[in-house]
Amino acid sequence: MIFGNTAELMKEVNASKGSRINIKYIREEETITTSMKPVKSGDEGYKLGLWVRDAAAGVGTLTFYEPETKMFATLGHGILDVDTSDLIKIANGELVTTNILNIQKGEKGKPGEIRGTIESGYTLGRVTKNTAFGVYGILDAPSYLSISAQDAIEVATREEIKTGAAQIICELENGKIQYFDIEIQKVFVGNNEDNKSMLLKVTDEELLEKTGGIIQGMSGAPIVQDGKFVGAVTHVLVNDPSQGYGVFADIMLKQMRQVNE
Repeated sequence: MIFGNTAELMKEVNASKGSRINIKYIREEETITTSMKPVKSGDEGYKLGLWVRDAAAGVGTLTFYEPETKMFATLGHGILDVDTSDLIKIANGELVTTNILNIQKGEKGKPGEIRGTIESGYTLGRVTKNTAFGVYGILDAPSYLSISAQDAIEVATREEIKTGAAQIICELENGKIQYFDIEIQKVFVGNNEDNKSMLLKVTDEELLEKTGGIIQGMSGAPIVQDGKFVGAVTHVLVNDPSQGYGVFADIMLKQMRQVNE
């Protein structure tokens, strides 16, 4: 039996009346089968001693979409469990549009955030993989994004990226996509271990006024230099919100290809 949520699981556990329940789970890509005996817990019914979470949601920026494969990439980093900081293993998920409600400006020692809601959001696609280098899936409604072949952009190799002026693309107001000036301060060409490929600094006065720099919700914002896509924003430096990190575009593309295999 497959359970769609924790309520269904709890119902089955209580129905067992303490009899052993067979359980199949996945750990580190390995499927394991075992059994557990529920224990009576006062008036709260039976318990298995498992911590089960229904879902996770957050606001981020769609990084890119590849028409040939219908694959999309977003965030540039993985979705982590808020309690354990471990990468969440997902069974399925959805890419949904967000209605931006307000922006909390970042300050030293206090990361800001874009606050939004998905209550009236439109489902754009299906999430198939959550990785340390981003979240990937299939875009089912590309027409909703109002993009065309003319919007295609060439991908830069990491060797082409240089320190100096660049831009990030993000949406701080509903329906208004903007380019903001940044500076690429360092390029870690040999780094394939994590998503801190480039050290960035926001120089755009308008963006600094609105957000204080890089804030939560801007993860995945594309980075463009000399007309080429070079990567995506991934982290902010808590002690200086005007600075943060970005991941190479080629790493995200490689991750997407592996997901699609």
